[in-house]
Amino acid sequence: MQGGVPGRRDRLYQELARTLMADFGAAGHKPGDRLPPERELSQRYDVSRPTVREALIALEVQGLIEVRIGSGAYLKALPDDDAPATFAVSAFEVTEARLLVEPEVAGLAAAQIDRQELAQLAALVDGIAQENARHAGTESADREFHLLIARASRNAALLRIVEDLWTLRAASPETALLYAKARAANIQPVVEEHTAILRALEAGDATASRAAMRAHLNAVLDSLLFATEERAIEEARRASRSRKARIAHTID
Repeated sequence: MQGGVPGRRDRLYQELARTLMADFGAAGHKPGDRLPPERELSQRYDVSRPTVREALIALEVQGLIEVRIGSGAYLKALPDDDAPATFAVSAFEVTEARLLVEPEVAGLAAAQIDRQELAQLAALVDGIAQENARHAGTESADREFHLLIARASRNAALLRIVEDLWTLRAASPETALLYAKARAANIQPVVEEHTAILRALEAGDATASRAAMRAHLNAVLDSLLFATEERAIEEARRASRSRKARIAHTID
């Protein structure tokens, strides 16, 4: 697969996105054509399915493809040769960065956090549960939970990094789109994961705090994969069939 700008190395998903559009054009695909499924693209280009997902999301953000739930991806347009595709930061990149930073931030906070901050964290866990129940698509309590832990680390540089990562999560179109897909799939911040972080911090246990934060962010990565995973659609169909079967059995 060929990169874009000479002298600059694209991320693999960016390289794949460029290659996909070039190959679709060479194959004579027209707007409205259904694209091969994710599994087939993964095998054809010898890349992982997460890489395929990142590439498709990047192309969707740029209006080049349309992903229809339960149907697949369709070509909307081919890129203009005079305006090559450009890419922002993906949700997977942001979460990878958080995985490198936030567990260590939690470890530092375990030795520094005070009772007032712990009480505020507990209130924010309740806030996460309330936002989830409202299904409003807002995650302000989740953001404040993580920023409060960063402040409790008593390290201004780390706080700035965590703030910037959360800002990037909202500002990057590719990241925002994937989180919107996650919310549409009813994927929300998990209260139990945040509670585990809180309990470790209350115990002043740096090792447990790192581990709880790492487990949480690994789960976030898994949820982002699930948000674009074809099995999510199949499981929804299977659940629907099961419900219909139960209803039919009850009527009989």
